Amino acid sequence: MSSTNRGGVREVSDYYNTPLQPIKDFLRTWTEDDNLSLADKVFLDPCAGGDKDHAMRYPEAIKDVIHAENIITLDIREDSRAEIKADYLTYTKEQTADIIISNPPFSLAKEFITKALRDVTGNGYVIMLLRLNFLEGKARKEFFKDNMPYRIYVHSKRMSFTDNGKTDSVAYAHFVWKRGFQLSESKLKII
Repeated sequence: MSSTNRGGVREVSDYYNTPLQPIKDFLRTWTEDDNLSLADKVFLDPCAGGDKDHAMRYPEAIKDVIHAENIITLDIREDSRAEIKADYLTYTKEQTADIIISNPPFSLAKEFITKALRDVTGNGYVIMLLRLNFLEGKARKEFFKDNMPYRIYVHSKRMSFTDNGKTDSVAYAHFVWKRGFQLSESKLKII
């Protein structure tokens, strides 16, 4: 998902270690905005990441901020710390989730969102960390006609997806969809 070091070698499976603090900032802001209590909900991170040197960031943030313990982790990479090693796009869920939250490969983001909106329970939430330029493009404009995010939380600080602390050259946002809500516009907030 990172655009750092353009022209360089891309990471395997488009894996970049998501920074923890922006996830925590988002979770605090979102749950306060909607006055949500989510500790008893089931979460799924379909791109959980993590490796021998890095923790899985979304589960860590969810446990710390929301105090939820029922977190299903899935990742396509064999070296991931996820409990389930599988490709989410072809994975048949064994358990339902109330909230699907992740940092998907940008090139497959639309596919991840579409599947997550089918997989999430009832009026559940789908949350994806994406480049802000996900809002651009003719194909995405068509996608948004039927899949407008409920909220968009733009991160005001640049994120570093690398161990050296270098930041991206693009802006990022947590996009929040609520299943069953057909909207013509989104509420945007800068955090």
